[in-house]
Amino acid sequence: MDKVQITEQLKAIVKPFVANKEAFESINEDTDFIKDLNINSANLVDIVLDVEDAFGIVIDDSSMAKMLNVKATISIIETKLSEK
Repeated sequence: MDKVQITEQLKAIVKPFVANKEAFESINEDTDFIKDLNINSANLVDIVLDVEDAFGIVIDDSSMAKMLNVKATISIIETKLSEK
């Protein structure tokens, strides 16, 4: 799975939780889930669980704490996929 596929799948996972729809339209690697998309911390946990299901990976607590923006999340997904 390449970065583009991961990004598209991640966008689909994040979309239902986004409060700022306008910011979602211009989502990029630097987009912060909390500051830019107004996703609350409880929903971030839901996103992590959905990412685990979608990609068939397990995300540990230290990795979860780093998943605050798109770039970091993609990097963690890529790392976990390569470990499978």
